[in-house]
Amino acid sequence: MPVAPLIALALAMISSSAISQDQTLTIERIFDSPDLSGPSLRQAELSPAGDRVTFVRGRENDRDLMDLWEYHIADEQTRRLVAADAVLSEDVELSDEEEARRERARISGLRGIVEYRWSRDGRFLIFPLGGNIFLLDLVDAQGDVRQITSDDAFDTDPRIAPDGRTIAFVRERDLWVANVETGEARALTEDATETISNGMAEFIAQEEMARSTGYWWSPDSRHIAYLQVDESPIDVSLRYEISGGEIRMIEQRYPYAGTPNVTYRLGIVAVDSGETRWIDLGDQPDIYIPRVAWHPDGRHLSVQRQSRDQQTLELLLIDTSSGDQRSLLTEESETWINLHDDLYFLDDMDAFIWSSERSGYKHLYLFSLEGELIRRLTEGDWSIDELVGVDQELGLVYFTGAEVSPQEKQLYRQSLVTNSPEIVSRISARSGWHEIRMDRAARVYVDTFSSTNQPPQLSLHSADGERMAWLIENRVDDDHPYASFIEAHQPTEFGHLIGPEEQKLYYSMIRPLDFDESRQYPVFFYVYGGPTSRLAVNSWGRRGLINQYMAQQGYVVFSIDNRGIERQGKAFQDAAYLKLGQIEMVDQMVGLDFLKSQSFVDPDRIGIFGWSYGGYVALMAAAQYPGEFAASVAVAPVTDWALYDTHYTERYLSTPQARPEAYEKGNVLTYAEQISDPLLLIHGMADDNVLFTHSTMLMQALQEAAIPFELMTYPGEKHGITGSGQRVHVYRAITDFFHRELKDSQ
Repeated sequence: MPVAPLIALALAMISSSAISQDQTLTIERIFDSPDLSGPSLRQAELSPAGDRVTFVRGRENDRDLMDLWEYHIADEQTRRLVAADAVLSEDVELSDEEEARRERARISGLRGIVEYRWSRDGRFLIFPLGGNIFLLDLVDAQGDVRQITSDDAFDTDPRIAPDGRTIAFVRERDLWVANVETGEARALTEDATETISNGMAEFIAQEEMARSTGYWWSPDSRHIAYLQVDESPIDVSLRYEISGGEIRMIEQRYPYAGTPNVTYRLGIVAVDSGETRWIDLGDQPDIYIPRVAWHPDGRHLSVQRQSRDQQTLELLLIDTSSGDQRSLLTEESETWINLHDDLYFLDDMDAFIWSSERSGYKHLYLFSLEGELIRRLTEGDWSIDELVGVDQELGLVYFTGAEVSPQEKQLYRQSLVTNSPEIVSRISARSGWHEIRMDRAARVYVDTFSSTNQPPQLSLHSADGERMAWLIENRVDDDHPYASFIEAHQPTEFGHLIGPEEQKLYYSMIRPLDFDESRQYPVFFYVYGGPTSRLAVNSWGRRGLINQYMAQQGYVVFSIDNRGIERQGKAFQDAAYLKLGQIEMVDQMVGLDFLKSQSFVDPDRIGIFGWSYGGYVALMAAAQYPGEFAASVAVAPVTDWALYDTHYTERYLSTPQARPEAYEKGNVLTYAEQISDPLLLIHGMADDNVLFTHSTMLMQALQEAAIPFELMTYPGEKHGITGSGQRVHVYRAITDFFHRELKDSQ
């Protein structure tokens, strides 16, 4: 069983008896400032000019207040470019749409400068703050910040034209532009209503398609392609947001599984005249438009059109002058097609790069503009993650992938003219998780690296992997916030078990502090299980700090990734089709059996915990396998998939009308009467993702069956429960529950 090494900078492990009280990790300290992980780094980007790296970073004394920073390559200096409170001294109440957008982007707990964008020439940085748009001029104004918009309306999603002269943004559901020099703003569209929006990413796009915008600048800056979204086909449903002192009744057009979706129109608006020409999207209105992108020639527009059942994805190339269009390729599946952002049109060749799972694993391919396969670029029984850069001059492509292991993310290189797609060159060296951002020419990159032993580090590299500079080394030295806790930091063990159909099920495990092989310990069994995210990976995160806390409290901490989850090939994922709530449980029980076979595990003191999809899995474990787990905690769980949204749910279960048996078998309420072990149910009372209704239905079912359970609800909190005090409270409630049920019960 391989064991990951301790933090490289840690001192030799000492016994827990020598650890002083102020070195004890607590829930309160995990969520306090300064961040135990070191500087809070987000959105690291290389400037288009290649002279600096920018990122947003939390304050040392307020981890959730974000400022804009840079590392200047020539000066080898890291400095703050913009302090958020110097631009806007008071927090401004977010609009309902901006609050929802941030919830979708999982940044609702952050304040200040939470996003920014570069101009193509590297002169300007733009960012929204307090409902207005600000511009930082890095050339003429020597770093001065200038406010571009100042209307009472809430402006969102600003994007600067490639020529740097105009900024587009969304105001009151319409698409607007503002002149960079004068700030003069005008509407490009004026027909938005309560149900029609122009240039906005709809709920489904933000939450499920990883598309955060609804408009795209043309390369010549003369046109903007945008989606007009009509929500009127979706019935209004009522939900309640319960806060401490009020109850708000929200009318929301929520697309429940099996119900109508939005409809789209795709327009191209001329920036000068404001005239829109509409693009034919086909005869079938019940579709998704997950991606839109311009061809480098500025004349053609690519559109990805996905069928409602998500089993067909067409890549269309549209001549915006004539309206002529052709299908470059079609992806088909008997289950579902995974979306991606790996489309790249070459400038000097009538060809494009595209990723596909047609071989059973996600790999890169080179196609002609006639849709003909030129060659495979990568091949093998492993999956790439994403295309991160293309050096057209040298004919090289760069990508991240799971070639080493699904538990790591590494950077690789391949030639555009390769005859050996199965042979790729690994660039990153350290075991762990590498998030890569390359410059436009793919000659340098920024690596945000972490592992279970190393908090996130930000470094600058040449394309061959050589480190040029540390931007934030984040050494765990004597001055680091985590320094006092290093000596108690427990190593994470990684391995795999053989599950059904001989599939490898990868796991992670942390043994308790001061581990004694002769003793038996309780287990903190942490689950997720959903198709879009792995838990048992070699990376750092707040989740890992919670795991460390539990290990230091005397628990074995364990996670296993079941079939249905990404990064192990399409067959591994496809096992979940029409079987949500079934296939995960079979594989999670493989992990449970493994734990019970270990002499140091007390088989009668294993507790299971999960959030969101993980909460669903925890409930299914309690309901389908009563007596196997000593206690269960479910936070913000789905209970009935018919109450979840179309794009996510139908991808895996089809519709309730077509597959009622899949919905019934995947419904927690089908098995709720079998729950017999201690259960803590937790939910935010203003959750607009997994609606509070999911938990109230379960409460009622358990009460009608006279089944006892514990309950903790959070007024005003949404899916992530991000209030500063509430974050501490929810994890204190979780850990106290397990202490009572698993430790105090000895």
